[in-house]
Amino acid sequence: MPAEPSAYHQRVAEQKRSAIIGAATALFLKSGYDRTSLAKVADMAAVSKATLFKQFPTKAALFEAIVAQSWNIDDASEIQPKPGDLSAGLTSIGHGYVDLLTRPGMADLFRIVIAEVPRFPELGETQFDLGKMPYFDSVRRYLDAEREAGTADLDDLDLAATQFLGMISNYVFWPRLLLVHWSPAADATAHVVDEAVAMMMARYGAAR
Repeated sequence: MPAEPSAYHQRVAEQKRSAIIGAATALFLKSGYDRTSLAKVADMAAVSKATLFKQFPTKAALFEAIVAQSWNIDDASEIQPKPGDLSAGLTSIGHGYVDLLTRPGMADLFRIVIAEVPRFPELGETQFDLGKMPYFDSVRRYLDAEREAGTADLDDLDLAATQFLGMISNYVFWPRLLLVHWSPAADATAHVVDEAVAMMMARYGAAR
């Protein structure tokens, strides 16, 4: 039976994986998905080609890892708080969504997909299926739990989740794709979240 990797070797492997993903993101953005080779990624990440191919045998697998890392949420309670207090739950989700959208590299990921999707539609599908939809579904499940708890009066969960996330992303994120220096202050984004929660409570709160 092969020995389990030591904590040191696991840490080194994680550092190399992070370097590979960072290099790939930068090269995809600079040169395009098509013109970026795995060999170039290995060179920029300062790892051997064998190391890269062991973790990511194809460029598609590498892009999937970029998407998964960009949308990864360590604490599931950020997007699925315990039901019972709709205002508090939505506030928690809203602030978590701001943190997610303002992560370094998130805007770059969307720029890559938008630039390349006409020639590589599978990139859009990967971003949608592995990134956006799992997050959206978690928010939808939270709203459903609030409905079951009697704290939300909802008929269309998909529409409600879209409305809430859209009110936040339309201010916090989408301008960044055109305005590279768009970086609202923390008090401005907090105000947007508060107003989005107030709108949701007025429309869907059971005691409205």
